[in-house]
Amino acid sequence: MHAWQAPVIPPMPTLAARAEATPLRLHDSSRRVVEPVRAGSTASLYVCGITPYDATHMGHAATYVSFDLLNRLWRAQGREVDYVQNVTDVDDPLLERAAANGVDWRDLAADQTDLFRRDMEALRVIPPAEYIGAVESVSWIVPVVEEMIADGCAYRVDGADGEPDGDVYFDSAAAANDAWRLGAISGYDAQTMAAFFAERGGDPDRAGKRDALDPLLWRVARNGEPVWDGGSLGEGRPGWHIECSVIARRFLPAPFTVQGGGSDLIFPHHEFSAGHASAQDNEPLAEHFVHTGMVGLDGEKMSKSKGNLVLVSKLREAGEDPMAIRTVILGQHYRTDWFWTDALLAAARQRVAAWSARLATATSAEADTLPARIMAHLANDLDAPSALGELDAWAAADPDTGDADPAARGRLADAVDALLGLRL
Repeated sequence: MHAWQAPVIPPMPTLAARAEATPLRLHDSSRRVVEPVRAGSTASLYVCGITPYDATHMGHAATYVSFDLLNRLWRAQGREVDYVQNVTDVDDPLLERAAANGVDWRDLAADQTDLFRRDMEALRVIPPAEYIGAVESVSWIVPVVEEMIADGCAYRVDGADGEPDGDVYFDSAAAANDAWRLGAISGYDAQTMAAFFAERGGDPDRAGKRDALDPLLWRVARNGEPVWDGGSLGEGRPGWHIECSVIARRFLPAPFTVQGGGSDLIFPHHEFSAGHASAQDNEPLAEHFVHTGMVGLDGEKMSKSKGNLVLVSKLREAGEDPMAIRTVILGQHYRTDWFWTDALLAAARQRVAAWSARLATATSAEADTLPARIMAHLANDLDAPSALGELDAWAAADPDTGDADPAARGRLADAVDALLGLRL
């Protein structure tokens, strides 16, 4: 599967030379602290992708823009970044939406994935080097699940209550090892895990499971559902969590640097993706687990059922500048919950206009010092609000028009673009 067209990112050799002076620190959800991220010439990132049954809403946009900041910071520090993202292009919500809309699920997935690509291009998000759909990963998943059964980390469930024989589940207790145990990533207690498992795609009441929280690895064929050759597993399709663990292990180191996603993925998705990967090789899935907050609308939770989603595509169709949309997102710290409002968008328009106007009077000294301050804020747990505050203070300061430098204008604009993804 192809991703989207990459924005042109200006090279920042002078910032790369300062990387050691601004070591990166991120909040690790699994340890619940802000901690240093290992330095080096390379970094690797996996951000869980969309299930393409609806358009890109502001929660999606906030997640991908936030991890785009991390990607840009690493690149500005001179690191090579291996970035992988999946697309869950077959799953129950997609099949249900396609049936409700009377369309083929493949057409729905293709249409919404294309819309997502256009939204990401507009927001100037750097695309992943590997953009992998669940459908294209099935042939990689099957032998992993077969091996898990052979190793005793997975088991088949007999049919009951109208369900067929043969569904394969992950044995959370049997798979525990030095790298992973149930709860290691989320830190949640049993009651919290049970509640989230039921809310977020789990099937705690399925008869025959060894533990109510054991997740599905392979769903055998049902009438009316798409299926693939599962080898010894029989025809069927993969569960959700195994998709990401197999894709990550195929394209990234074990462990890779950062697993990213929204905070609603901490459990069960990232918990079990980590468990599936560690069951294969006794290595952690990732060195750090980093999560973005949830986005609501005018004080209420956004949800498809309420019909109050803020869609990037609708904002663009209404003529909104994608740089203003991106500025709204950058103005909220990535791991806080926040609410989209018209007032935030109006303020973002004004900020972009003020920064753009001030560029005309940029001086060489400003072009030398402002990017380093922005970079230092980003290195401190991706503190984009403080980075934008630096731009606000600069724009509000009285310009020294006598020292204005046309070359400095270009250098400063390039630095803001490279670090923040804002093309002024």
